[in-house]
Amino acid sequence: MLNVAGQVRASTLRAIGNTPVVQLQKLVGPESARVLVKLEFFSPTGSYKDRMALAMIEGAEARGALRPGMTVVEYTGGSTGSSLAFVCAVKGYRCQIVTSDAFAQEKLRTMRAFGAELTLIPSRGGAITPDLIPRMIQEARRLSQADHAYATDQLNNADSLNGYEQIGRELLAQVDGPIDAFCAAVGTGGMLIGSARALRAAPNPVRIVVLEPAESPIISRGAAGAHHVEGTGIGIVLPLLTSEVYDDVRTVAEQDARETARRLTREEGIFAGTSTGLNVRAALDLARELGPGHTVVTVAVDSGLKYLAGDLYAD
Repeated sequence: MLNVAGQVRASTLRAIGNTPVVQLQKLVGPESARVLVKLEFFSPTGSYKDRMALAMIEGAEARGALRPGMTVVEYTGGSTGSSLAFVCAVKGYRCQIVTSDAFAQEKLRTMRAFGAELTLIPSRGGAITPDLIPRMIQEARRLSQADHAYATDQLNNADSLNGYEQIGRELLAQVDGPIDAFCAAVGTGGMLIGSARALRAAPNPVRIVVLEPAESPIISRGAAGAHHVEGTGIGIVLPLLTSEVYDDVRTVAEQDARETARRLTREEGIFAGTSTGLNVRAALDLARELGPGHTVVTVAVDSGLKYLAGDLYAD
């Protein structure tokens, strides 16, 4: 008989985290290391951003910077906005999000569904260009000057790392044996930094690999470009991501990431977006290099349900 004692959560906020890890079966060849993927789309809004949103809000509450009746302001491509809107809805805060038409309509509608007020910054041709995020940041700063406003400012908010550190701790508890490499694409960089904090504490060395779209290699080559891999490659230097956090930086072409995302769905049953495809494509490359007897870990960032209106899964 299944023991379900202790499974009732006090609220949806307590349902964040403790996501499962699965081993890829069909995309990994016999001469490769095993590849494990942590399925972050099991979180309430379908992405690991729930961890960050809760940590930023509760960190601000603990310091007294965020109080009842205040408005939370953030700039975001969508998943962070969805997560913040969700947390604010549960806690009773007003939420103002600065975003853009460059991001999936599903994400914009999700934010509105949770009650967030959206300010849309027009993109250039629907692409994530180097100037887009700075324009969004500028508008968010303007809105945050209002009375009773609190800017979570995800790029500079160290509270986010506390939420993401739990991913690393969960992996150390879930994975049997040592983890040889952990790779992930960066947007703000918070997830990789937080996870790396915990993974670096493991008895064996874990190689931390930063990933970014080949079309916008700002970290590896100092060049920003246009692309459509949402949540990554935002085209600016990341203030929280310092060189001691990681061991290597790699790029993955957007088309390769898209193809891998589709293969993940059809062959492994992991339904996710392009950023997950980017993560897994790099993990497969690392697995081939390391060979049998090793373990490479990455994350499935969010659900493919967020991308059905676009062309990623178009017939």
